[in-house]
This record gives sequence, C-alpha cells and structure tokens, in this order.
Amino acid sequence: MGSDSETEKSAKDKKKLAALAPIAKPLAGKKLCKRTFKLVRRAAEHKCLKRGVKEVVKNIRRGHKGLCVIAGNISPIDVITHVPILCEEADVPYVYVPSKEDLATAGATKRPTCCVLVLTKPTKGEMGQEEHEKLKSDYTQVETEVKELAASLY
Repeated sequence: MGSDSETEKSAKDKKKLAALAPIAKPLAGKKLCKRTFKLVRRAAEHKCLKRGVKEVVKNIRRGHKGLCVIAGNISPIDVITHVPILCEEADVPYVYVPSKEDLATAGATKRPTCCVLVLTKPTKGEMGQEEHEKLKSDYTQVETEVKELAASLY
C-alpha cells in the first residue's frame, strides 16, 4: 500500500515540474521548499505577508525589504516576468516554488497565489518579542539558502 501512495506523489510532482515556466530559476529544492512554506505560514499568522503581484510590486517599489516567493507554474508567464527584475533592482532575494496552489495553502488563502513577499515585521500593529525572534531566525535561514542557491546559478 505504501508504494501506491508514493507513486501517486511522484506522479503529482512530475505534473508540477512539467507545468513549470522556463524562467523559474532559482527553483527551490524539496528541503528549501518545505522551509520556505513554513516561513510563509508563520508570516501569514503574524500578518507579515503580502500576497499577489500587485501588492508585492507596490511594496518592493516602496522600499520594503523581505523575501519574494514566486510560483513557477503561472500561466500566462507574462504576469510575473517583471517581478524578478524588480527584486534584483531593489536587492530583494527571490526564489521560485513549483506550485501556486501550495504557495496559497502556506499563505493561508484558498485562492492560488502567484507570488508573496515575506516581511520581517508587520506593517500594522506589534508582534511579541519571542514570535519576532522565531520569524526572524526562520527568515534568516531561508534567506541565506536562497542567496546560496542564486549564487550557484550565476
């Protein structure tokens, strides 16, 4: 029985990878993907998350710093082609994940999400010191891995 569910999972993974856009680089591996989704989930709990292309672009242009997570299976791809360029100009690290559905689930929304921006502190209100430290440590860990991944590509 265990092998059946494993083959189903691998079939789903292959479908996700087949739907990837050709510009989806740097693409997070399984471990980094898991850590990134955990970070997005924690940021959503503490209201440190901006969802959607319009909101992400607006916050990057305003000078907010964070980690941009972009879904790799967006169609049409023209919707997100300008986001990595904006991120590079603003010195904001970015990473692609295979599925917009998984990104939406991690971001606590039912609607598939093209991209999210994880901020280190909430835009409104305050957060407890302990929660802020946990979020900051997760953010730092994922950010360093993303920068290493990007450096290995170029």
